[in-house]
Amino acid sequence: MDAARAHVFIDGRVQGVCYRAFTRELASSLGLTGWVRNVRDGRVEAVFEGEKKIIEQAIRDCYAGPPGARVSRIETQWETYRGDEQGFSVRY
Repeated sequence: MDAARAHVFIDGRVQGVCYRAFTRELASSLGLTGWVRNVRDGRVEAVFEGEKKIIEQAIRDCYAGPPGARVSRIETQWETYRGDEQGFSVRY
């Protein structure tokens, strides 16, 4: 496995549209670990850990989002894989 960690910031209409729940379900269905949360500036922030190809798929799927979401941009920062995430959670 090509283990990777991606720290992403999702811009657009992504708060108040169940985007965090969408991201949690997406990551869990793909077997990724990490977390997602809203940011005060209106973006959504997430960390995905797992196989790099699967993370890349998750990021592509994040552009669609749930109904009502309008994603304008996703900024991705690739980081060193840590392996310390357990499951995928919503942070508050």
